[in-house]
Amino acid sequence: SILIDGVDIKSFDPTELASNIGVIFHDYVKYCGSVSENIGLGNIDNHTDMTRIIESAKKSGAHEFIDKLPHKYDTILGKLFDDGTELSEGQWQKIALARAFMRDAQILILDEPTAALDAKTEYEVFRRFGRLVQGKTTLLISHRFSTVRMADRILLIESGRIVEDGSHDELMDLNGRYAKMFNMQAEGYQNGRNDTV
Repeated sequence: SILIDGVDIKSFDPTELASNIGVIFHDYVKYCGSVSENIGLGNIDNHTDMTRIIESAKKSGAHEFIDKLPHKYDTILGKLFDDGTELSEGQWQKIALARAFMRDAQILILDEPTAALDAKTEYEVFRRFGRLVQGKTTLLISHRFSTVRMADRILLIESGRIVEDGSHDELMDLNGRYAKMFNMQAEGYQNGRNDTV
């Protein structure tokens, strides 16, 4: 069973539960529509609230490039339309992050949320991330140890089973699978590679 504050999720109203969960999947959706529509879809009840849309874009780091687009938040994205603007993968991912922040959910599930971002941009996103998720439960799924190490609790899963559990420092002190993989990845970065373990 899955418990939230000790209460089985089966006892929650499904609509209310869903409204309190924000998800960004590794394969996020690119909607062919305006920037504001792409972000607003994260919260259907407030999908036209420009103050909320802009605030969400600022949280995700998307506002800076959106402000430089031809029609800013009214710019049509995607090549489905003749006047559509195509974004880079990193920019699309920031739009997806903004969509998740629109919901102001109590539970965030982030599946490789910065996979398409370069190291500098990833660092900037996660530098703000601690403030953005304060008071929320966040499940972060990642193979990047630079991302994982910021978590309060890390679960190393192999073949569907939890094999190690603890903070970054605790798992490094354990000197098990996590420490080995962390050191392998760190060595890869030091040698100029970008390998994922």
